[in-house]
Order: sequence, then C-alpha cells, then structure tokens
Amino acid sequence: MPTKPDVASLVEISDLHVHYALRTNAVARLVGRSSGTVRAVDGVSLSLAPGEVLGLVGESGSGKSTLGRALLGLVSATSGSITYDGREITGLRESQLRPLRRDLQMVFQDPHASLNPSMTVGRSVGDALRVHGIGQSADARRSAVAAALERVGLAPAERFIDKYPAELSGGQKQRAVIARAIILNPKLLVADEPISMLDMSVRAKILGLLDTLRQELGLTFVYITHDLASARFFCDRVAIMYLGKIVEIGPVSEIFENPRHPYTKALLRAVPDPDPSRTVARDLPRGEIPDAADPPLGCSFHPRCSSAFGPCGWEPRDVRMVLEQRWTRVPPDQYAAESKLVSDGPRFASADAIHASGGSPGEVLALLEDERTARPDEPLWKGVAGMSVSERSVRMEMRPAVEPHLRPVDGADVSVSCHLYHPPEGYETRESRS
Repeated sequence: MPTKPDVASLVEISDLHVHYALRTNAVARLVGRSSGTVRAVDGVSLSLAPGEVLGLVGESGSGKSTLGRALLGLVSATSGSITYDGREITGLRESQLRPLRRDLQMVFQDPHASLNPSMTVGRSVGDALRVHGIGQSADARRSAVAAALERVGLAPAERFIDKYPAELSGGQKQRAVIARAIILNPKLLVADEPISMLDMSVRAKILGLLDTLRQELGLTFVYITHDLASARFFCDRVAIMYLGKIVEIGPVSEIFENPRHPYTKALLRAVPDPDPSRTVARDLPRGEIPDAADPPLGCSFHPRCSSAFGPCGWEPRDVRMVLEQRWTRVPPDQYAAESKLVSDGPRFASADAIHASGGSPGEVLALLEDERTARPDEPLWKGVAGMSVSERSVRMEMRPAVEPHLRPVDGADVSVSCHLYHPPEGYETRESRS
C-alpha cells in the first residue's frame, strides 16, 4: 500500500479505475460499439490528510487531471472506491453529490475559459451562493462576494465586482476563479495546473496566495501539475503518475533528494538548470509515452527505462524502438536496406514474433543478432530468452512479465512501484544487482 499520513484521512482512494471506451467512427458512437479502452486511471490508491497538500505530478496523459476530476465526481469511476470524510462518494447521483460540492471545489487550468464572459465577476463568484441557497438577500451575497474577492487580492472589491472577465488580466481572472472556489468555505480544493497558463511574473504570487489560503482557511489541496519546481515549493507529499498509475509517492524532501523510480529520476533530470555554466547529465527517457489504449505489459515505463531487466514486461513490439535507435547511427544506404526487412506500422510484431516483410526471417534474425552483439547492454536483451526462425517471422521467447505494485521502501517514508526495489521471486534485489 502507498505511504499514508499519520493522522486520520480526509480522503481515501482505493484501487480506483477510470476507463474510457474508444469510438472509432460515427456508427460506433451511435450504437455504442467500442474498439478499445483507454485506462486513464488504472488502479490508484492513496490517502489525503486534513490540511495536507498532495501533488500529482506527471507528463500530459498520465491521468492526473482525470484522477482529480474523479475525486470530485466530475467523471465517473469505472471501479474502485473514494471515501470523503468517511462517506463513500463513488456512484452517487448528482442530486446526492450536490450537498458535497460545498466541501469539494476545483480550480481549473484555464482562467480564461473558467469564467462566463457574459457574466460579471461578482455574479460568477456569487452564483454558487445562489445555487446552494446561501445568503438571505442579494445584498448579503454581494457582501460575501466582496469579502472573497478581497481575500484573494482583488481589492478594493468594488473595482472588480462589476467588471467582466475580458476586462481582467490572466492573473486577475485566476484570482476570481479562486475566489469562486473558496466562497463556499470548502474543505478540499483540487487545483488543476492553476499557474500553467499564467505569465511567469504572476505564477509565484498565485502559488503564494494558495499557500496563504491553505493556512488561513485550513484547506486541503490536491495540486495537479507537471511543474516539479512549484510542487517542491507548495506540496507536503508528491505522487508521481505515469500512464494512469502512481509509480512513486512520498514526502517532498524524499522525492526530490533521493528519487527511487527511474521515471521520477528522469523528470528531475529534465528540470532546466538556471546556471548556464553548469553542465547537467540529462539522460532523458527514450521514445514517447505509450498508447494508453494499449499499454505495455508489466511496468508501463519499461520500454523507456535504462534500468529495466527481465521481468519488467518486454514484448516483441519493443524491438521497434531498439531498431529505430540503431538506424539513427548507420549510413543511409544501410538504413534503407535494413528497414525493408521488417513489416511497418501495426504489422511490425505480434504477441510473440517479429514479422519479416521485404526479407527472409533469417535476415531479420541476423539483423537482431547483430544489434545484440553491437549493443549487449541494451535493456531489451535482458528480457529475451531466445529467438528462432519460424515461417515468415522471427519467434521471440520473452521472459514472463510481472506487473510491479506500489509498495513501501525499507527504511524510507516512500512507496515505489519498481522491480529494482521489489524484485519478483528468483531475481536479485537492487542492492545485490548494484
């Protein structure tokens, strides 16, 4: 299980899944036929303590925004459990969720799209009071709106309350959005990339405002971001997400000073260094984020990981990345000849074979053996138990894939989902491997 706070939890998420069906064309959408499933959130479990700021960090497509929306009931959970203050909230109807909206609020990424351009700032901020029946009169609601605007730095409130969003700057719009979120005195605030669309000059001020509100109002935050620097400043704990899963979670100090998961290390290496005279070894992950509708076996990060080994989930389709890297190093005529030997696109590989196209299976096997000899340290070969010619393909015997799970690291307040720290039976531990 992931790292948990020591105090009673405000939110408990257990084995949460959020899947979306793929509709390939209009007919499929009309009849409800699916050609696959995107696992946006794939088995997430975590706890959130009152007053805590938990950061969800990851690249675009990692599932962090979907997780935040599922927490507020804005998207439906496919399976799993979310409890808020001891109450199960997954599966509740909108009429049952509405009373909880006073406690659970969200700040969206784009302040320009978050405010209705035809409504004044005062009306946008105060509309939640009207919906929830708070305030005895229009004057009382206006006074509450003015107090909220001044609390977020839009002061004096009379200068802003009757303006339209088009008359505000980006930073002022985001302050108005924050005012709308806090006017109901919520307990939990989900902030989805709240500074990513703002000018650099105002980002620190908005983060400072959120931190002040946290202290003054006792707010609990889920802070969603791809910006590790802001997460380090604002968060108590950080959960690193990749392809719908949490791969590492722990206190900010542990995550930044002693990252465990190879993906966490890669994210930290990608942070720009403000000192141009200092050379930093980047060693960034190769390739691109895999398709969430067809994720890799075992550890989802293994095709891009330089530390992957046998049980991480190697498949024949992973050979494509190895060959593409090879072809960036060879002369053009050699690339032209070798690339014709194998099938292109989705026909490149099946579950257990590499398909020959313009050449014989023997030539494809010779190509693979030549690459293994030239680059024996390539992690892929640790997952290949054998290769042989079979009809129009090269059969590949891969070592069994084992899916890692989020488990505590001995001697640290961190949980990580990685075979380097929790190897399957029959494999060496990380310490003995190093």
